[in-house]
Amino acid sequence: MEIVEFRPEHAAAFKALNEAWIGKYFTLEPKDREVLGDPQGKILAPGGRIFMALKDGEAVGCAALLKMPDGGSEVAKMTVSEGMRGSGLGRLLMQRCIDAGADDGVPRLYLETNSGLAPALGLYRAMGFKDLAPTDTPYVRADVFMERRY
Repeated sequence: MEIVEFRPEHAAAFKALNEAWIGKYFTLEPKDREVLGDPQGKILAPGGRIFMALKDGEAVGCAALLKMPDGGSEVAKMTVSEGMRGSGLGRLLMQRCIDAGADDGVPRLYLETNSGLAPALGLYRAMGFKDLAPTDTPYVRADVFMERRY
């Protein structure tokens, strides 16, 4: 298992991994389609990062860091393939995001999620994320807002 920086050849896997989990629990929203259809333009070009988890060369997970106007980074599009859930890969991906935020000198990591995703919420809280008051978001499914300060 390795976690690597996104390369153009990962675009289809990044899109497929995210469409799978979003489609299972929710509905793909316009903002999802925009970001997943152009990770280079919507995430990387503005200064964000994407991490891909590979097992035997196959993409089995991913996470993105999007630059925020306040200088922080938003953890987004984080998922692990069905067969790898419960393996600790989500924790490894989140740790990679935390380490990258520290390396990049951001003041905080921010994320939006859904109250029905109990395993994800447990992971985020275990890794130091604290709940925030609700805020405006382009995502209908987002009803939990969290941050982790450095």
